[in-house]
Amino acid sequence: MSTGRYVGHLATDDPFYGYLQSLVPQQGAYADNARYRVFRFSDSRDVYLYQEKHTGLRWIGKFFKSDRPGEAKRRGETEFNNLDYLRNIGFSSAPHYVVRPFGFNPFIDNVLVVEFIPEQSLSSIIDNAIHGGNRGRLFRKLSALAHFLAELHNRTAGEYTVDFDDPYHYTASLVQSLIANNGIDRGLLEGFQPLREAWRQRGYMWEDRRVIVHGDTTPANFLFGRANYVIAIDLERMHWADRVFDLGRLCGELKHFFLRATEDPQAAEPFIGHFLWEYARYFPDRESAFYSITRRIPFYMGITLLRIARNTWIDTPYRFRLIREAKQILAGGLQ
Repeated sequence: MSTGRYVGHLATDDPFYGYLQSLVPQQGAYADNARYRVFRFSDSRDVYLYQEKHTGLRWIGKFFKSDRPGEAKRRGETEFNNLDYLRNIGFSSAPHYVVRPFGFNPFIDNVLVVEFIPEQSLSSIIDNAIHGGNRGRLFRKLSALAHFLAELHNRTAGEYTVDFDDPYHYTASLVQSLIANNGIDRGLLEGFQPLREAWRQRGYMWEDRRVIVHGDTTPANFLFGRANYVIAIDLERMHWADRVFDLGRLCGELKHFFLRATEDPQAAEPFIGHFLWEYARYFPDRESAFYSITRRIPFYMGITLLRIARNTWIDTPYRFRLIREAKQILAGGLQ
């Protein structure tokens, strides 16, 4: 995991300095006259690494921002509570680990402080498989991640069945966002309305029990240690949903990584199939579980590609490519 770009030292009269000092004992140490180096992560303007110069202790500070009163506080408290909850139900030791939260302070820019774990992200492992040829390691890490997600979902399965209305409406919001914010012609996106209606009519999209999902299974949010050690971070969007919400987003991300790098829409398929087959391993009837999951996967993969297409760093030709792929996946899954 990158330490980011060095931006200076934390001033001793900064309120956050005192707050960090109050958290040090949780690390089993104390630093008199502490000096904190500050690093800013390139992929997020509101997430920083703080390293104490003498002891080497390190923390992540995630500052929640919002224009709406109370929203930033709500989001920060939510993530703190989500992390704490998952650790309390067993995700606090290898091989399945959720990053440890040290504190949330709504009075200092709604900052959440969590531990820093210097392990490699799934993003870099995928890049290495694509550009460095290390495909075997990606297969192994996807097996480990499948086990982690199966544990998360199976331990938290509830009594209620999935409410497909939530992803149904979310699809509409993605389409509207592409029209309003990305300048995509409404006519190009009209075809998604009958597709989401058709998926809504499929009974199997409603039948599975709801589980707690990570909610943002992008490759940047999973770190990997030795062997099958998986570390999950960024639990702000954790919620109750179909287990395939997590699986489909991860598969959509794999599709995007390989498509963007190779221009081959089939390049990610061996890894997607492997990941889903490994996930199905943790059910009494593996083949039945695999069938149930894979018939729902196209919907969640398709909307993930639409979600990625909204990003401002996506160039126009590739944005259109993602939209076309999303439509093809959603339509193909209905056949």
